Amino acid sequence: MNNLIEKADKFVEDLFKEKLPNTFIYHNYQHTLRVVKSTKEIIDNSEINVKEEEPLLLAAWLHDTGYTQAYRGHEKKSAEIAESFLKKNNATPELIEKVKQYIMATNFNSQPKGLEEEIIRDADSSHFGKDYFEETSELLRQELEMHNIKNFTNSEWLQENIRVLTEKHQYYTDYAIKEWQPKKEENLLELIESKHKREKKLKKEEHKARMKAKFKNDNPERSIQTLFRITLRNHIKLSDIADTKANILLSVNAIIISLAIANLIPKLEAASNKHLLIPSLILILFSVASVILSIMSTRPNVTSGEFTRDQVKNREVNLLFFGNYHKMPFDQFKWAINELMEDKDYVYEMLMLDLHLLGKVLHKKYLLLRLTYTVFMVGIIISVIAFILAFYLM
Repeated sequence: MNNLIEKADKFVEDLFKEKLPNTFIYHNYQHTLRVVKSTKEIIDNSEINVKEEEPLLLAAWLHDTGYTQAYRGHEKKSAEIAESFLKKNNATPELIEKVKQYIMATNFNSQPKGLEEEIIRDADSSHFGKDYFEETSELLRQELEMHNIKNFTNSEWLQENIRVLTEKHQYYTDYAIKEWQPKKEENLLELIESKHKREKKLKKEEHKARMKAKFKNDNPERSIQTLFRITLRNHIKLSDIADTKANILLSVNAIIISLAIANLIPKLEAASNKHLLIPSLILILFSVASVILSIMSTRPNVTSGEFTRDQVKNREVNLLFFGNYHKMPFDQFKWAINELMEDKDYVYEMLMLDLHLLGKVLHKKYLLLRLTYTVFMVGIIISVIAFILAFYLM
């Protein structure tokens, strides 16, 4: 008997090494060892016929060999492999039939008949009542995923384990009920507690999301603040654009004036160049006018930098503009800002006033800038015409 069981051990180990893919991280030789150990444990603590020990242990060794050929329906394949192995080792027909019977009994959806089938069935699911249940469960989940059987999320796998332990699985033998059932119930309780924690966390997150959405929908201030922020940013960009354009005109006209003074005017002293005097003066005058207008469009206004308490209380001063407080002591400025922050309407009024004043500044900038471009354009046209007439009438 021992010799045949040892041969089965060696046969299964070699078979798994040669033909079982590495993706079988649960149904492998280590799992078979656990089932064999659990089978011996139940046999040693049960009153069964000595003759039944051998077929049970052989079935424990050979029950998962079918995974080398198929995942679904592996029990039938395992029985066929067991029959072939036992025939090669001159086992009796009676022994072969019992081993095949016990292997088929490991099918999770079958109902065991008799003590022997109950033993092999309990041994195959002994991990439900062990400390390492969580680790083996996770290995099974990953194995199912790697073989494209089914992909479980964390919540789905938790629910599936609870369903299996409560609805599909039960221990049959007295030993398993006594020794493994308490730990199984403990593992089940941990699963249920984990499920409740997940549900509580999920509800809390959903509540936060709803409250956040509700706050966003019920809080028009967010939209108002966005409106002010975008409008202020656009005003500042427009002001930068105006300053850039003014600087370009300033630079161009400064170059024209410099070239005219350095190269053109000294040559006007010659009698032959007297006809160029008026066109040159026209060019320089229009360039000087463009420079002056460019400077006016970028020149900052100087404000008093002071305010009174009555102005703050009467909302007559814009505290968001530095020109209205740069000369004030910090204590006075702090008091004024606190007055502003205590009144939400006052804050929005200051923002609106700031927008209004920025708009007036932009209007002045762009008005002067438009005038500068017009003067520059007219000056260039008139100068060119004057130079043409001067050369024509010379």
